[in-house]
Amino acid sequence: MRQDLIEKYGEARLPRYTSYPTAPGFSPTVGAGTYGDWLSAIKPGTNASLYLHIPFCRSMCWYCGCHTTIAQRDAPILDYIDMLRKEIGLVAERVGHRPRIRHVHFGGGTPTIMQPEEFRDLIGLLRARFTFTAGMEIAVEIDPRTLTPEMADALGATGVTRASLGVQSFDPVVQKAINRIQSEAQTAEAVARLHMAGIKGINFDLIYGLPHQTVASCIETAKAAVLMRPERFAVFGYAHIPSFKKHQRLIDERALPDAALRAEQAEVIADTLAAAGYVRIGLDHYALEDDSLALAARRGRLHRNFQGYTTDACTTLIGFGASAIGRTPEGYIQNEVPPGLYAQRIASGRLATVKGYRLTAEDRLRAEIIERLMCDFRVDVTTLAARHGFDGAPLLDGNARLAALKEDGGIDIRGGTVTVRQDHRFIVRAVAAAFDAYIDQSARTHSKAA
Repeated sequence: MRQDLIEKYGEARLPRYTSYPTAPGFSPTVGAGTYGDWLSAIKPGTNASLYLHIPFCRSMCWYCGCHTTIAQRDAPILDYIDMLRKEIGLVAERVGHRPRIRHVHFGGGTPTIMQPEEFRDLIGLLRARFTFTAGMEIAVEIDPRTLTPEMADALGATGVTRASLGVQSFDPVVQKAINRIQSEAQTAEAVARLHMAGIKGINFDLIYGLPHQTVASCIETAKAAVLMRPERFAVFGYAHIPSFKKHQRLIDERALPDAALRAEQAEVIADTLAAAGYVRIGLDHYALEDDSLALAARRGRLHRNFQGYTTDACTTLIGFGASAIGRTPEGYIQNEVPPGLYAQRIASGRLATVKGYRLTAEDRLRAEIIERLMCDFRVDVTTLAARHGFDGAPLLDGNARLAALKEDGGIDIRGGTVTVRQDHRFIVRAVAAAFDAYIDQSARTHSKAA
């Protein structure tokens, strides 16, 4: 990797582009009334996905960038699940029929913080309100430290097909610095429990750029993780934004690696996973060659949404819970973030939407360009623009960001097609930002590009 490109682009704060426009551009002008209209416009037979946010954990990991609350007692969790059930009812009534569900994702926080019976009941309610299709995926994010045999059995019995386990790092020095002590044995035991419950799709999350993390410890963590043979890995760079996540102030900034070291850590993890038989997918995902994600990438059918890289092609994503983001063909919507305010809205019989974004024709074009770049590292701007009814030339000519990237040798532009050079994959977010009409309005809220 070229050091000059790392120094120039690695320190830039850029979106992860799990949506376009990104969440900082959402506005209160799109609220509950608009969302209600969009739900009512969903046609019978529509394929859709569901996202349920469970914003509770037993302890706070200091690196965490998620919307979550620490709950030592079960009472607030039970109250929240009751509101979640009410929201599912409100949304289903607005839709007025049973959309065909292809994917369900439980995110957090820690979704498995609820009791097994509560999870079974929640899945039962979703099945009663929506049509679960054959071969659909149900995914759940899991903290291996708190997964019980009873919860693993409940996940298997309710049809969960994929479990994403937070690993981050097995280095005890790093774990102490981020307030997350988790042994290899705990993780392996969680994997074994899930396999025994019939759940074969296992994902691991790893993070680089953490305090006191070294290249050597990244390699050791990756080697230990591949021995457990998960089907997929997601490898993220730590986003240090203490102005927005106050618990991150507990992390010693002096112990954080610089952009060059972060890039080196990312590459040694990539090399270790590749040597173990994992295919690199997009910017930060890895999968075994016969995994559906790897197959989608090879066939040009990879997609990107709020959960990262996915095979999910649905344009309707219904989000439930505090801070949940959803999407309909008309645009994006987001619920109240604080669980208390979310609960107040639902208890009053109102949808919890507080902001969103109505997509324009140009937004849809730029969104597809960015998605293809993030997924394929290549996009035919001219052809896509024509398909959307636009002239692609203005997106390329006079594009200062794109011109700088080309001059620096990070990309090639030929015949209206932009290609990110394979040895400079780490700058893909910078390339995507060249097509982001709103990038200068939201830069301070995003993580570093490398």
